[in-house]
Amino acid sequence: MPSPVSRRDALKIGAAAAALPLVHIRSGRAAGKLSLAFWDHWVPDGDKVMQKQVETWAAKNQVEVSVDFITSNSNKLLMTGVAEAQAKTGHDMFTFLNWEVFNRRDDLAPVDDVMDALIKQYGEVDGSAAYLAKPKDHWIAVPTSSGSQVKGPCARISWMKAHGFDPVAAYPVKPENTALADQWNYDLLMKLAEEAKKDGMTFALGCGGPANTDGTDQIGASFTAFGGKLIDRDNKIQLEAPEMQQALEWWAKYVKFMPEDAQSYDDASNNRALISGKSALIFNPPSAWAVARRDAPDVAKDCWTFSSPVGPKGRILPAQFWFWGVWKFSKNQSAAKDVIAYLSQREQVEERDGKVLGYDIPPFLSMRDFKVWEEVEPPKGTVYNYPIRPWHHAQSNLAASEAAPEVAVQIYQNGLHNGMIARLKEGQSVKQVTAWAKDQIEGFLT
Repeated sequence: MPSPVSRRDALKIGAAAAALPLVHIRSGRAAGKLSLAFWDHWVPDGDKVMQKQVETWAAKNQVEVSVDFITSNSNKLLMTGVAEAQAKTGHDMFTFLNWEVFNRRDDLAPVDDVMDALIKQYGEVDGSAAYLAKPKDHWIAVPTSSGSQVKGPCARISWMKAHGFDPVAAYPVKPENTALADQWNYDLLMKLAEEAKKDGMTFALGCGGPANTDGTDQIGASFTAFGGKLIDRDNKIQLEAPEMQQALEWWAKYVKFMPEDAQSYDDASNNRALISGKSALIFNPPSAWAVARRDAPDVAKDCWTFSSPVGPKGRILPAQFWFWGVWKFSKNQSAAKDVIAYLSQREQVEERDGKVLGYDIPPFLSMRDFKVWEEVEPPKGTVYNYPIRPWHHAQSNLAASEAAPEVAVQIYQNGLHNGMIARLKEGQSVKQVTAWAKDQIEGFLT
């Protein structure tokens, strides 16, 4: 589904993008020009190391490069991409978040040559990333580590231990599965959430509409953990299947323990709740912990990130991936592909991840062994279990990806998952919520 941006707005955004400050990288005998658009990383050093790596590539290849780092705040990156797609001019390489790479699929040059070489070199790509980057027969973009994330729990160690679950013991800085980790399931999450509510340390899980993608991702992963699907790949609605009904019945109980303002959550709400010391658990990448490390060190040293609770059908982590694509209108597609391939090498990926405190999740499974996750502190090893490890017996999940992409993107961008849980929190029955969701999905199919 195309992004809801008018042509007039797109042109305005395009003009604003043209006025962005550029980082110009020149070589002595420039062999061509290249313009790159990267996501402006939450961690400041992320942009610095990316710029350094591009400079190294440019000097080696004698290419004059212009680099923009564009914020995703207020959808500026997204709308800049929409404007460039409509105007058929702009950067040679562009960065896309999650579903936007699928939305722009007809505007992107195939990158099978890049991906075939990378897969031969590094092996399997995370399934959630591949779902978006290869919707049919061709790779339309290269999944990147920069900004890619999973959203497992980050909890206050002291509070969790005081209430009977020690996340450090359950998920130690060791390559092993523990009996305590096996006990971490949705029943225990429910029990602890009730106690957190009583303690005034409510688990900061939200359902705040399309803008609350943290909520959408977490809710979608929970549905999958119960085996629930909204709709299958053959466009058959599955809302009334026993697994989906079981998931909704769990949520109908859980909503009593959610924050009072859960329906108005955005993606900063859970971060603020953790950093301020008002929540004992959130589902998030380590950005909230990283800010606490700077602004609330007593909170940061009491945080531990670990895997999602296990459900009847497995341990499922919310995931969100970023992609680098080459516009079809690019006049230097070869150089754009070459710089993407260079930046996707293990050496570059590991260097960048070290500078952003392990925030970035490499899409290639063979790169999930970087030392940064073991070494980052406080406390040391706090994000060791942030990446999906083989002994976690877990898998990533892109909310709505049980559906065909053409339908899934509509479900995701309209915040259907959050809308269902918000209605349960408002007091509607599972039957009413099921009927509402069915009506919404039928509208997407017409």
